[in-house]
Amino acid sequence: MKKNTKHKGFTLIELLVVLSIIGLLGAVVGPQVMKHLGGAKSKSSKLQVEDFGAALDMFYMDNGRYPNSQEGLNALVQAPTGLEGWNGPYMKKKKIPKDPWKRQYHYVSPGQNGPYDLYSYGADNAQGGEKENADILSWE
Repeated sequence: MKKNTKHKGFTLIELLVVLSIIGLLGAVVGPQVMKHLGGAKSKSSKLQVEDFGAALDMFYMDNGRYPNSQEGLNALVQAPTGLEGWNGPYMKKKKIPKDPWKRQYHYVSPGQNGPYDLYSYGADNAQGGEKENADILSWE
């Protein structure tokens, strides 16, 4: 019986070609993936603001008013003192979610743009901006 003593494997050239191809794919695909991930946070924030709007409208229907600035969004999950019509919690998970950048949403009531203003300053946490830095506003 004859044993095969030759070792089969990849040559250095073959490995370099494969690594080059993987590098090229990463360079082409990476920016496209990052572009979509960035836009996803803004879209997620817009959906959260809409969910807050629905919860705030339910609060309004039960109490005849929106939570004031002092009560804030916490009034959607915990009854403010002295409020008899509260029929919450109005949020599904019984807690107030943060925006996709892990910061609290800003809530002012009465608002300058409606009965309340609810907004996130986006990725840069500064007023104004474009793309991922754009503000997410309840009144737009």
